Amino acid sequence: MRFGSSSWCLICGPSCSPLPTGLPGLVPQRPIVHWGHPLMMGIVIFVMGTFTAWAGWKGRLGDDVEKKAEMRTMHKRLALWMFTFITLGYTGGLLSLVMQDQPILESPHFWTGTLVLGLLATNGAISATKFGGGQPALRTAHAYLGTVALGVMFIHAFLGLKLGLAI
Repeated sequence: MRFGSSSWCLICGPSCSPLPTGLPGLVPQRPIVHWGHPLMMGIVIFVMGTFTAWAGWKGRLGDDVEKKAEMRTMHKRLALWMFTFITLGYTGGLLSLVMQDQPILESPHFWTGTLVLGLLATNGAISATKFGGGQPALRTAHAYLGTVALGVMFIHAFLGLKLGLAI
């Protein structure tokens, strides 16, 4: 069973097949291709994303110094994993669209996903510089940029649900 007859790949062009046609036992079922990405990414965004943001803000605004340090450590660990899962999910979303023979660049869901990756990568770069040597302005920028990224993730999830119900 094949989900798209006119698949197109950025690397191979129109000759690329997104499904393992030589191994029929590995062909994923339609519901998995259609709803697997939204289910997994919904968990990442709504569970990991909100908890990562919560830990970041607790580490920034908490009263107890020890608790703040614990929350910052938790935030740092969660944010790295969340970015990894979102990057993998981005790739999975692209593959899902290709496997369903859907256009990629025409979707607002694609553009919000790209924006989220850019915002999170920028935030990660700010953090990797240790906030420019501990500059308070970069810590503040990091906090608000992360909050904006989470807001865009929620919009992204809504657009993804709309896309999923439309195809």
